[in-house]
Amino acid sequence: MNQHLQNIIDNLQRIDHLSDEEKSIILKSLKDANKELEITAFKLDRTEKVKRTTAILLEETIEELEQKRKAIEESKDALQKSMEELKATQAQLIQSEKMASLGELTAGIAHEIQNPLNFVNNFSDVSKELLDEMKEAMDKGDTEEANEIMQDVIANLEKINHHGKRADEIVKGMLQHSRTSSGQKELTDINTLCDEYLRLSYHGLRAKDKSFNAKFETDFDPTLPKINVVPQEIGRVFLNLINNAFYAVNERKKLNEPSYEPEVIVSTRKEKDKVEIKVKDNGTGIPKNLVDKIFQPFFTTKPTGSGTGLGLSLSYDIVTKGHSGELKVETKEGGGSEFVIFLSVQ
Repeated sequence: MNQHLQNIIDNLQRIDHLSDEEKSIILKSLKDANKELEITAFKLDRTEKVKRTTAILLEETIEELEQKRKAIEESKDALQKSMEELKATQAQLIQSEKMASLGELTAGIAHEIQNPLNFVNNFSDVSKELLDEMKEAMDKGDTEEANEIMQDVIANLEKINHHGKRADEIVKGMLQHSRTSSGQKELTDINTLCDEYLRLSYHGLRAKDKSFNAKFETDFDPTLPKINVVPQEIGRVFLNLINNAFYAVNERKKLNEPSYEPEVIVSTRKEKDKVEIKVKDNGTGIPKNLVDKIFQPFFTTKPTGSGTGLGLSLSYDIVTKGHSGELKVETKEGGGSEFVIFLSVQ
């Protein structure tokens, strides 16, 4: 019992003017009050313990949350770093694909540029001989013969100039292909672009593999209007599709089927407000279960080391995202494939 309450009870017992009954009532009230005080004290003590326990738990929770926050921050930093590394790797892979296509072009360009250079060299040699003859004629005073020879020299110089410009155009085309695209669209002759990349692809493959041979044809719509495209990017698409077509026919040729003749056809035509470009081959075709995957990044049906698996994926993005066009495929396993590009005339 509380000491102060006990003192009150002791003093109460000494008071004489209160009856025993009154003392008993007061005593009972005091004891009840004491009991309530004890209960209140117990509750207060328990509440204090709960508060202390809660404070400890809260402190531990705050510490745990802080640790989790730090872990989340570290995970976020690691994720950010991974994203940056992934973007850098993606950029490197895309650049590798572009450089691979440039490498494929190089052999074809070398073949294309050799013809005009041979003409330049031959006409230069002939012109030198003609100049020697013209000098002899002038020394003899035969101005008529000298004039005739001079006309031949002028004709040769015109041919040298023509073939020199052709070589210059080929080199500029190579530089344009290797240059990072500015993304600027320009009016482009799609027939000319298709024809150029068809020849470069064929001669490039021939230069790498002397045994490679395939028939190729063009069926260009002469009424096709020039359209606004990024020529480097669309040229890269043409090169990829044509390279794949030649690869497919060459793979089928290895099967030694009787009377099989490998063939690739590139055609164009105007369809209302669109230009349609087709690259068709009679090669191995694509299995039905793989058709839906061919435009996915890193997917390839070629052997390991024969491709990055980015060619068709990049081509699809260039056509659909870069030019708001369409790129579709129709194929039959063992019966060839036909890739169709639709580009807006506007």
